[in-house]
Amino acid sequence: MNARTRVLVATAVPAERDAVARAFPGPAEEVRLPGAALLRTDGIYDLLAAGVGPALAAASTATALTAAALTGTPYGLVVSAGIGGGFQPEAPLGSLVVADAITAADLGAETPDGFLPVTDLGFGTVTHLPPKSLVRGVVEATGARPGTVLTVSTVTGTATRAAALRERHPGALAEGMEGFGVAEAAAAHGVPVLEIRAVSNPVGPRDRAAWRIGDALAALTGAFGKIAPALESWNTHDD
Repeated sequence: MNARTRVLVATAVPAERDAVARAFPGPAEEVRLPGAALLRTDGIYDLLAAGVGPALAAASTATALTAAALTGTPYGLVVSAGIGGGFQPEAPLGSLVVADAITAADLGAETPDGFLPVTDLGFGTVTHLPPKSLVRGVVEATGARPGTVLTVSTVTGTATRAAALRERHPGALAEGMEGFGVAEAAAAHGVPVLEIRAVSNPVGPRDRAAWRIGDALAALTGAFGKIAPALESWNTHDD
């Protein structure tokens, strides 16, 4: 990307957006969009609290992308960022995961023979692939683990569902609720997408006492402090 290329960072909630913002010292201007709040830093980054879940994340991200395009200042990259669950032991609490595949884990149909993704039903897509060179750059800059990040509409809360997800997606390291929605919006605008998750809790039985949200938010801040050069030096022709 060149110095004028803008990056949209889409998080679910303001706490995640503010964690990312701490990596970019300096003034930030709040920009109101329909249904979403955006912070415009004094650099190339716009930080969007897009909302929880794939549908709202897609709608809010699409709104931001459309608004930028209409003003003649389109984004060159969209990053879905936030905290999420990590599959143990590969993605321990406090670690970072960067998606080499962004996959909708529960978009499809239940059948007597098991779950069928929507692609097996003859339409749609279930996976978006971030640029390989950009994933490598983030891994080198942060030590993040590369792997599939699943998008779910219902957070996993049992060992049975965690095992089922791992069986269907053996490369999965983490789950979140927004990545696929953000990726769908980016794809509709022809903009590359990346997803970064800081692990706040294990994927499996729901145990709030085991969550480490503060540590994960701090890891998210640290990640963006390290990856800015990788994002800014990345070129779409590298892939």
